[in-house]
Amino acid sequence: MATVLELTSYPVKGCAGVPLSDALLTEAGLRHDRSFMVIGEDGECRTQRRDPRLAVIRPAIDLDGTRLTLSAPGEGEVAIDIDTTSARREVQVFHNPFLGIDQGDDAATWLSQALGAPSRLVRVPPEHDRVTEGWIPGTCGYADSGAVHLVSRASLDGLNQRIDEAGGTALPMNRFRPGIVLGGWDEPHREDRIRRIAIGGAELGFAKLTGRCVVTTVDQSKGVKAGPEPLRTLAGYRRGPDGATLFGCQFSVTRAGKLAVGDEVDVIEWDGPPPGE
Repeated sequence: MATVLELTSYPVKGCAGVPLSDALLTEAGLRHDRSFMVIGEDGECRTQRRDPRLAVIRPAIDLDGTRLTLSAPGEGEVAIDIDTTSARREVQVFHNPFLGIDQGDDAATWLSQALGAPSRLVRVPPEHDRVTEGWIPGTCGYADSGAVHLVSRASLDGLNQRIDEAGGTALPMNRFRPGIVLGGWDEPHREDRIRRIAIGGAELGFAKLTGRCVVTTVDQSKGVKAGPEPLRTLAGYRRGPDGATLFGCQFSVTRAGKLAVGDEVDVIEWDGPPPGE
């Protein structure tokens, strides 16, 4: 039986994750996930592709969801009241247009100093109504393409075995920045075959396999690019029909609800016959 090993929310797109013992899974993903985004002067999102130092910026949201604190090594911290009512401005996620609410000059000044480039912080407006594509469509905040990124520990173990056999160093799960990590399976990439799944009080539906990019080469503890892995090894055995390097899956939330580390996983529907335990 598979269970939930880890839950992680990423309140600010591209920044460090917040480990959770339990969480509300909303239609847009784990509560607060990718509800904020750092943008440049042109309104385009900043990501670890070009700004790997985002990885060491740690967000924290108060329990009542009204105050956000950002901190980073050597930069101190800044705390702001979260603004959900001010004027909307145009923003972009990989050239796809959305709206955002600017979170003010204090956050902008701090981020610009921390990243060494003019930056501002925006939040998803309450009326945000994004539709994400996939086998089962859904919605999300400023995530690249879906509400929940799910990976099994067995998939990482299989990858690390290949890296080790090639003389490399095993990588931590945070290189892939998943929201939900499952344990209890021995077969790598079994999650690829899930079509509908129930965890705690929530249900999710498969959207698509996750194509990986250069962000997976960023050392999340240091905020620097750290070599060709895991892309080099994944490219040897995890290529999709379009040439994309694959690891993990994107899921849409079909029923919101609470979930927690340790919850058992009920796969409601597989692609093909259920695998043997």
